[in-house]
Amino acid sequence: MENGLYKTEFQIAQGTGRGMLYVRDGKMLGGNSAFAFVGTYTVDADTIRVDISTVRHNDDPKFRPLFGVDVITLKLTGHPTATGYAFAGGAVQVPGVAFSSVMTRVDNDDAVVDCGDTGIRRGLYSIHVKMLDGVTGGNTGVLVLDRGRIRGGDAFFYYVGSYSSADGRWKGSLINYEHAPAQREHPLFGGHDVGIGFSGSYTDSGAETDATALVGKRSVRFHAVLKFITDL
Repeated sequence: MENGLYKTEFQIAQGTGRGMLYVRDGKMLGGNSAFAFVGTYTVDADTIRVDISTVRHNDDPKFRPLFGVDVITLKLTGHPTATGYAFAGGAVQVPGVAFSSVMTRVDNDDAVVDCGDTGIRRGLYSIHVKMLDGVTGGNTGVLVLDRGRIRGGDAFFYYVGSYSSADGRWKGSLINYEHAPAQREHPLFGGHDVGIGFSGSYTDSGAETDATALVGKRSVRFHAVLKFITDL
């Protein structure tokens, strides 16, 4: 598989879902607004085999698990398509339920220069955003931090950016892109490519940032909390 950031759309007979996956050298890390995805893959000619599990990072009950249980392990077999990859398989915990998914690449990781940052811990994080200055709303998703690179997203957006970190402090910038129509669920960011600058602190278990987003001609401040999930 080609390294990079992919949007993933998946379904079973009972429902559908979306999220983001960062693929790099045999690992898959990603998620959406409620669940993180942690997996590995192997390639044999044009056949790709994936083992990937879910981890809930958002306790809001409105986000219901696709299979009815929070923790599942999917075993999938896939192949390349014109725009990405297609997979089919099922969950170990819920046998007999057919699962299928399509991955479409949205960012080519090969084009990114590795800045070699070794400060903040590399890996997958959940991110929970709270708007400031009386603006209502927020958002949740996942981020992969990897030696100065930011990749992540949720069911509606994906994030691409960079950071620097040292001695417990970090800063950076990213662009929030829309990959699925979001204005109904997230009217503030929906329909925009949003530039964001941030700075804050970090530990081995997570990070916090204060950030400013430029939404059209409007400047919006927010606070974000990151929680470490797993190493890259």
